[in-house]
Amino acid sequence: MSEDFVGILGDSREESTELFEHFRIVADRGQTLVRVDKFLQNRLENVSRNRVQNAAKAGSILVNDKPVKSNYKVKPNDVVTVVLAYPPREIVITPEHIPLDVVYEDDDVIVVNKQAGLVVHPGHGNFDGTLLNALAYHFKENGSKVENGFGYLVHRIDKDTTGLMIVAKNETAQTNLAAQFFEHSITRRYQALVWGDFNEDDGTIEGNIGRSLRDRVAMAVYPDGDQGKSAVTHYKVLERFNYVSLVECRLETGRTHQIRVHMQYIGHPLFNDVLYGGDRILKGTTFSKYRQFIDNCFSEIPRHCLHAKVLGFVHPTTGKELLFDSELPSDMKAVIEKWRNYLKTRIEDNQ
Repeated sequence: MSEDFVGILGDSREESTELFEHFRIVADRGQTLVRVDKFLQNRLENVSRNRVQNAAKAGSILVNDKPVKSNYKVKPNDVVTVVLAYPPREIVITPEHIPLDVVYEDDDVIVVNKQAGLVVHPGHGNFDGTLLNALAYHFKENGSKVENGFGYLVHRIDKDTTGLMIVAKNETAQTNLAAQFFEHSITRRYQALVWGDFNEDDGTIEGNIGRSLRDRVAMAVYPDGDQGKSAVTHYKVLERFNYVSLVECRLETGRTHQIRVHMQYIGHPLFNDVLYGGDRILKGTTFSKYRQFIDNCFSEIPRHCLHAKVLGFVHPTTGKELLFDSELPSDMKAVIEKWRNYLKTRIEDNQ
């Protein structure tokens, strides 16, 4: 059957993993008193009154920096801002029995620990077998009350990135979570194995991210800010293995491939990241024994080494702060252990 889906293909949303849009409107000096929901509906193209009212319920409409209800009367010179989750598009989602690791679920949200190889949403070349297909099956089998049958996306992670994702079950929850993403109040911490050692223990990477001019599949950093959208990644070194490092990355923004492209930009591509050059030996010796060790590591984890480990947010209905932490997947654990043993062997050989 035909359902609505929060689409993201074919427009500027490609550059972001966060699925919301933000508007700021200053009322004219001669503005007559009018309800804020009607005011926004008249000012915003293709935005239904229902979407605006959902934003009000979610506390996502601000007038002069204070949240208001939909019946607030806009006055001259009022500054009205609103965060809206992206509107749905017509798409067919067929329930598919795909295993899901459900970390948390209630009437408003579901948190899953996504496995590697699972695409989040249908798109070019991936019309089924996605997280949304799996959610549709899960909700149907468990009799969950979900407005559209498969959930509302507010963010996404790459196909081969593992880890925690939140999906809303209704539009009000979706709009509330979208506002949290916009305000950067969502807690997101990733762990990544990257090439090279660091001189420092922590740092911050800033640089606009947009589509690469050389490869339209990849993203690129534009430090002058002339292209792309602003992006900020904070990192901390967790463990050093001489030739590679285990780092924690905390996101302020959510651009497509943000950690992958930011790490490449500072000279530390993710281990075995084919798209950004991490699938070859970048640090270490040329000895055949070392090359064989790297090949074994690549075989152990045939994807980029990135896991969305921690996710925290304020529940859209209860207002309670929720924080989830997931274990590293088995392939990342295995590769990290290989590096620990390799480093230990080298130290012992040099004693």
